[in-house]
Amino acid sequence: MLSAFRTSAEGLLRHAANGDLADRIIDAIGRRVSPAERRSWERSLPVLAQDLADAGLGQVEMLVEYQLPLTSKRVDVVLVGTHPRTDEDSYVVVELKQWSRAESYEGSDTLVLVEHAREPRLHPGVQVSDYCEYLGDFLGVLSDRRAPIAGVAYLHNAVDRDVDELFQLRATEQSRIFTKQRRGQFLDHLRTHLAPTSGAAAADRFLTSAVRPSKHLLSYAAAELKQRSHFTLLDEQRLAYELVLHAVERSRAGDRKSVVVVSGGPGSGKSVIALSVLGELARQNRSVMHATGSRSFTQTLRKYAGKGSSRLKNLFGYFNSFMTAERNGLDVLICDEAHRIRETSVNRFTPKAKRDKARPQIDELIAAARVPVFLLDEHQVVKPGELGNVEVISAYAAQLDLHVEVVSLHDQFRCGGSDAYEQWVLDLLGLDGGEPSVWTGDGRFDLRLAESPEEMEAFLAGRQAAGETARMSAGYCWPWSDPRPDDSLVADVQIGSWARPWNVKSDRSVGDAPGSAFWATDPNGFGQVGCVYTAQGFEYAWSGVILGPDLVARDGRLVTDRAESKDPAFRSRKALSDDEADRLIRNTYKVLMTRGMRGTVLYSTDPETRDYLASLLDVRRPVETTYEPSETGGGTTAASRP
Repeated sequence: MLSAFRTSAEGLLRHAANGDLADRIIDAIGRRVSPAERRSWERSLPVLAQDLADAGLGQVEMLVEYQLPLTSKRVDVVLVGTHPRTDEDSYVVVELKQWSRAESYEGSDTLVLVEHAREPRLHPGVQVSDYCEYLGDFLGVLSDRRAPIAGVAYLHNAVDRDVDELFQLRATEQSRIFTKQRRGQFLDHLRTHLAPTSGAAAADRFLTSAVRPSKHLLSYAAAELKQRSHFTLLDEQRLAYELVLHAVERSRAGDRKSVVVVSGGPGSGKSVIALSVLGELARQNRSVMHATGSRSFTQTLRKYAGKGSSRLKNLFGYFNSFMTAERNGLDVLICDEAHRIRETSVNRFTPKAKRDKARPQIDELIAAARVPVFLLDEHQVVKPGELGNVEVISAYAAQLDLHVEVVSLHDQFRCGGSDAYEQWVLDLLGLDGGEPSVWTGDGRFDLRLAESPEEMEAFLAGRQAAGETARMSAGYCWPWSDPRPDDSLVADVQIGSWARPWNVKSDRSVGDAPGSAFWATDPNGFGQVGCVYTAQGFEYAWSGVILGPDLVARDGRLVTDRAESKDPAFRSRKALSDDEADRLIRNTYKVLMTRGMRGTVLYSTDPETRDYLASLLDVRRPVETTYEPSETGGGTTAASRP
């Protein structure tokens, strides 16, 4: 499947003249677009194509809406041709902006305010530079290049005086800015990188390049905190990162406390942002901590990111660790997986003296730092009493008269970068107002159905043996026994003659099976069935999901049955209504079905549900790609420098 609309500059001008340019792009990229996006193409792309033609570069290939490998993020245009001096393949990434006015945001050289926009944006030079860096990291065709890929931001509606503060950013070969006033310089710049010959062969090589696997975040976590950034943040990811760093400087200079909320689906890069911010501030010797509501996630971060350093281990805590924290004692508190924030931090181990003085947990977290940062996914609330969402956090901060910055992450870096798959899951589970649809494949993610748990396990075992990570998980529909006296696990998950144990309950290993915190990251986690509380926050190359009797198809739609859940939290209808239980069960399967990076295998214990799922899948064989298998080991993945 093409990852862009491909044409020469001359060809694009012909489509623009014929009035079918937007339709051609939509046909090529295979997704619906807004009227505003169509207008943007029609106003910007012919300007760039005409500039190329006027520069004598009409045969240069234009890859419009090019989809970056392993993500759902698209670049406006990649120009592909031959270098005029070396005759080698040459590439220029172009970010098109229709801005007429823009200025620096509170003196920042990475954040800008744009006319008619209320919130700050990422500097376009930073944006296009990140694209270049990302492509250099992941495309094999760029690995041996003597010169890096070039990048420009083209503000073709602006004159210098109306965007002069944007030039404060030091220009590099990947971040040059041109306005319509500098059109002549822009044409000269294009001629220095592209020859007036066909770019078709170079575009062939670019589009068929092997893609390097993304590196696991946890594999680089310790180095991230100790040395330098290993991750390339894109667009809203980079915007969130820069907003936090800017808020830190603002709070110190003007004694201004502010809150940053980052919302995004699974695989949108929330934990990458969290660790990148943590690493940068730790290297600056700022007072900073990372907290979650997940024992598995925090324990794993302490193991990997804090490896060999008690100081680094102490950077990772829990949401309930701040009941008596000093007000504004930290510069930054990063609340990762903030959808797991609870009403209070009180639990059965809390001393009575602290119980009597308990405050809302959100109040404790906001009070603990000058810049509290919340990263969350509202569709990952899977446990009664979890209440972290954008509205609750923003409203609470507003009551305290605090400035709130909200960043929404729209792009997908998991599931092969397939936002189509994530939307298919949302529609299937009825979580986003859409109707279930037939999955026909999008060339980026492999979705399969298994006829039996044995078939699922055999397929995943083959992936594991080939050096890729694979795990099985399930809805909480079977009892969960303690280990036997001989230190063996009970095979509680029984489906016919097939039976496997749940992952270990505690942090202590049982036989060869790792403690619960490390089920997703230890190779010996394969062979046990993970529950949502163990899988949440992690990912692996291949995900096998068993749909239990708590979610079944009846009369052409999925319905939930809370009575089939063995989760103790679901027993009381006074504490948890049927509507709340329905939402939590659907969210649970949303989490489980979006752990895979390359593919998901589904199996339902219910025959009618298996037939229903089969009716929604038009693809049965795996999608062949040039993606190379990643190294063994679980955890969160991210774009990283090789």
